[in-house]
Formats: sequence, C-alpha cells, structure tokens
Amino acid sequence: MIVAIVFVALILFGMPIGFAIGLAGVVGLIDMGGTQFLAIGPSKIFNGLNIFPFLAMPFFILAGEIMNDIGITSRLVKLAQVLVGRFRGGLAHTNMLASVFFAGLTGSATADAAAFGRTLVPAMVKEGYKRDYACAVTAAGSIIGPTIPPSGLMVVYGSLMGVSIAGLFAAGVLPGLVICIVCMAVIAIGGKRENLPKALRGASPREVWDTFVSSLTALAMPVIILGGILGGIVTPTEAASIAVAYAMFIGIFVYRSLTFKGFYAMLVRTARITGVIFVIIAFAGILGWWMSFERIPQLIAETVLGLSDNRYAVIAIIIGLLLIVGMVMDITAILIILAPVLVPLTQQVGLEPIHAGIIFVLALNISLMTPPVGACLFVLSSVTGEKLERISIKLFPFLIAEIAILFAFAFWEDAALWLPRMLGFAQ
Repeated sequence: MIVAIVFVALILFGMPIGFAIGLAGVVGLIDMGGTQFLAIGPSKIFNGLNIFPFLAMPFFILAGEIMNDIGITSRLVKLAQVLVGRFRGGLAHTNMLASVFFAGLTGSATADAAAFGRTLVPAMVKEGYKRDYACAVTAAGSIIGPTIPPSGLMVVYGSLMGVSIAGLFAAGVLPGLVICIVCMAVIAIGGKRENLPKALRGASPREVWDTFVSSLTALAMPVIILGGILGGIVTPTEAASIAVAYAMFIGIFVYRSLTFKGFYAMLVRTARITGVIFVIIAFAGILGWWMSFERIPQLIAETVLGLSDNRYAVIAIIIGLLLIVGMVMDITAILIILAPVLVPLTQQVGLEPIHAGIIFVLALNISLMTPPVGACLFVLSSVTGEKLERISIKLFPFLIAEIAILFAFAFWEDAALWLPRMLGFAQ
C-alpha cells in the first residue's frame, strides 16, 4: 500500500513518470527489508534495458524523423487525396487513409498527430471543415500508426514478455486496416450532420498513376520493414537499421533535402524520445521485481478469477482496466507495470500470447485519444490551438467505434490471429 501511495503522490506532484516508478520501487525495496535490498537496484535497472530487441526502437524513431523531414508526408497525403478525395468529406477520408500510409514510417501516434495537425488540419479548415472536427478525425486516425507495424509499443511488449515481435507486427495489420475502414464509415455516416464539404471532382486515372509513381519511394519503406521481418529475412532490429539507411539514402541522393544540421536535430529528438522511454523501462525493473517478490500478479489473478472464470468476462475486465488507467497515465509505463501482472491472467484463461499482446496494444493505443491525458489530444490542442474538450466531444463517435473494434478482435481469436497463423507465428 505504501508503494502505491508514494507512486500516486509523486505523479500528483508532477514528477516525471519514469522517476516516480523508480522511487516507488525503491520504497518497496526498503519496505521489504530496510536498506539491504537496495544493492540489487542497479542490477535490476541494467537488466531492464539489457534486451537486444530494444535497439529497434531508436532506429524506428530516427527513420520516421528522417522521412518526416524530407517531405514524405506531403507525397503520401497527395496519394491518399487522389484515391479518396472524390467523396463527400474527401479531406477527412484523406486524413484517415494517409494515417495508414504514414503508419509504416513512424509507428508513433503522437508523431502522426503532430505532422497532420500542422498540415492536414489547416487544409481541412480552409476547405470549410470545423477545426474541432478536423482535430477529432486526426486523433482517431493517429492510433493507426502504432497499430500497423512498425510499433514501438509492440517492441516493448514482445521484448518484456518474450513474445514474437514479428508475430505482433503481423497481428497489428488487420486491426489497423479495420480501424481505418470503420472510421471512414463514421465520417461518411456523419457527413451531412457535420455539413462536410463535397469534393469538386475526382482525380483522373493519369493523376492517380503519376501520384502513385511519385510516392513509390515512401511506400517502399513499409515494404522493406514488414517484408523483411514477416518473411524471416531480418530481425526487427536489423529491419529498423535498414530503414534508417534507406531513409538517409532517399533524403541525400533522391530528394536531396537532408542536411547535416537537420540530421543532427533529428538525432537529438530521437535521443530525447528514446531516453524518456528507456528511463521508464529501466526504473520499472525495480518496481517489477518488488511486485513479483510480493506475489502481486498472483494475487490480482486470484481476485479476478474469483469474480469470474469466464474467458470473455476476464478479457472484458482486462480491457476495462487498461482503458481506465490509460486515461490518466503514460501508456508505456502502463504496459511495463501491468503486462507482467495481467499476462499470467490471460494465460490462465487460455489466450494465445500474440492474441493477448494485440489486445494490450490496441487498448493502450486507444488510450492515447481519451481525456484527460490522452497524448494525441494534447498534441493536437497545442499544435492547432483548439480546446481539448471540444476535440473530445467530436471524437466520441470515433472512440466508440474503435472500442467496438477492440472488443471484436479481443473476443474473435480467429480474426486477431489470422495473419500470424498464416505466416507461422501462432498456432
């Protein structure tokens, strides 16, 4: 109890989540047996980061930074626009489809929200969309990024829980595409109510072809990453490093827009983002060891199974817990703290490890767009100047749709594991 009180108090006082986790873990060690257990702290911090697949994360982040900087975003947006811009609410549909294209580059919801918040949201407002609605569409589409691989959250989950990262990547493709299709349906259904503008004309086949050809260098990135990983040719870490090399080649020799000054700034941003994530992971090693010593995962499992041993009821409880905690806490910290606690529970009700992993990832991704601390909402609010509560209201239909998709894939194992099974990653 003292550990929980310390952790919550530190968060309320504004301490960064990584350090709050670490100090709470230290308090737990002291509570166990005075200062004699503190000697194991450094080894737990080191062991928490001494996992080779974690090297993929900074490479994926850097590849996304480079692709953003050299102008890939505008090419992908233009391709999406010639494909779906002919429909009512064409720019809203474009926003959603561009999120699918962009997913293979960054794997980050906040990066997608920031990029589209600066480009597509102003363009939508100029075309007659309400700014709060434009922000809501962008937020709804932003979680496609970390769902369709590459996904940093999947790398963390797979590394910590010993689950195939390639299998998780395969499992994320179908849910990401379904999110896009269902959200486009929500846009179409609400088109008249929101008074979305109609497209003036559709693109000609020649325009579609020319735009597709100009976007090939961007579209090749996810092919390189996913093809290499799912085909068993390279590991996720190797694919991430190849992606960086490819992005640099395109930026220097094809687009000729990558400069040394710009590249240095990208390295700094990558180091900052990676540092924040790795501090959380490192200090969570102390808290995780304390939780294991105190048998907290077993106690939680026994409590939940005491309420119900029904497979679907347990899944619903886990999803509800993840969504609620995700409303007030960083999702990487949630994953690191709760995955070791809840995954044994999923094993007891017979969930396949990759299926359990995609449930965790989808639920936490949705948390990125739920108030009061949804990261994508804050990014869009700060970038566009729109009030967070107004974005949240317009976001509600998309949120309901995406939660329904989450439950569909959580309860329908064959759909969740269709691609991983086809590729041999799951039974």
